[in-house]
Amino acid sequence: MRTLSQYVRRTPVMRVTVDGRPLVFKLEHLQLTGSFKIRGAVNKLLSLNVSEVVTASGGNHGIAVAQAAQLLGAHATVFVPVTAPESKTVRIEALGAKLIRHGTTYAEAAAAARDFGPAYIEAYNDPEVIEGQSTVTREIAEDVPEVDTIGVAVGGGGLVAGAALASGGRRVIAVEPENCRAMHDALTAGEPVDSAVNSVAADALGATRAGSLALEILQRHRVSSVLVSDAELLAARDRLWEEFRLAVEPAGAVAFAAFLRGDVPGELPCVILCGANSEWAPR
Repeated sequence: MRTLSQYVRRTPVMRVTVDGRPLVFKLEHLQLTGSFKIRGAVNKLLSLNVSEVVTASGGNHGIAVAQAAQLLGAHATVFVPVTAPESKTVRIEALGAKLIRHGTTYAEAAAAARDFGPAYIEAYNDPEVIEGQSTVTREIAEDVPEVDTIGVAVGGGGLVAGAALASGGRRVIAVEPENCRAMHDALTAGEPVDSAVNSVAADALGATRAGSLALEILQRHRVSSVLVSDAELLAARDRLWEEFRLAVEPAGAVAFAAFLRGDVPGELPCVILCGANSEWAPR
């Protein structure tokens, strides 16, 4: 029986001191395809017995599904909004997937993809996808068991829901940009609601609505939600490069931005650097 570990990397952790505080980075931006998304995509495809799949994505999930399909001998069709960055769409096509541009938001692309035909692979609101994403936090707990708080960037909620399930009682902090806050709004309302998407990190975190399954998991595990500005997350991204030579996309720095502001507490917190798929160069 094939297992997830045959297809994904066990990414390293890095212990650092920032502003006098100890911190652990989970270097998930070094994952195959450049983000954690490959874990959920492979786990979902392993649960299916199909030769064709379709999905929608702002970029990272599409790359992951294209890669997972290639690894498992299936064909993928990926819908993306017309705003998806070329740095990500080029990689989707290079992996052999059919790329279809539709709509201006992830939600519009997803609606078209669900009507397309083959088995639809959810980006975050799916138990097998969430189970795959939970392996990021399982590795943190195994490699640095003394970590007591985990900061996680959030789009639709798959990664943070997996973190909550695998946290072993550790505190989990969900972090979103101020103007890209579907999970924060869902937690406030008590249910998924339409939320504005307007952030430099929107191509990775731009879910219009949080996943209902992810929301239920976060409510059950009492996950805290915090927001950071685009200026804060971009400053955090630049600091990761300047001090540690870690090159991540804007979404990958969101949890670190919350740490820098003091919103990820603990004796030994960890922040997940979740992706590195963007056009970016050091200054």
